[in-house]
Amino acid sequence: MNDVIATQDIFNYILLIRQEKVILDADLALLYGVPTKVFNQAVKRNLQRFPQDFMFQLTEEEKNELVTNCDRFKNLKHSTTLPHAFTEHGTVMAASVINSKRAVEVSIYIVRAFVQMRQMLSQHKEVLRKLSDLEQKVTVHDSHIKSLFNAMRQLIEAPSTSKSKKPMGFLK
Repeated sequence: MNDVIATQDIFNYILLIRQEKVILDADLALLYGVPTKVFNQAVKRNLQRFPQDFMFQLTEEEKNELVTNCDRFKNLKHSTTLPHAFTEHGTVMAASVINSKRAVEVSIYIVRAFVQMRQMLSQHKEVLRKLSDLEQKVTVHDSHIKSLFNAMRQLIEAPSTSKSKKPMGFLK
């Protein structure tokens, strides 16, 4: 497997559900090279290895939202079982219960994909922070420029202070 291709491919399987980056059971089974039914049976036999921060089951509403928003989940539409979602740690644990050479190899790429995604998100946060700082500076500068324009307008539009001015200079 090529690092770049594998990581990019795995990005397509990572979803954001309940504010967690997860991969669904069917996608993990596909990546690990086993049927989804076999994958889920192995997980059920080892449920003690999957605390709630490693794996959770989607609600009916979450499943329907996936089906509505993503064409690749149309096969879930009429499924009677709700899919399981695995966090980064859950994907590694799933590879250990599948216990195949391919599952171990793929889990390494999955972890790399999660790490790379975290790095990209932290870079985006830094860019957003810098943009926010710049926006605040521009706002302050805008208010200073407005103050300057207002002061210049007042100077230009200043009414004459005396009503009757005596002419200056030599009188004839």
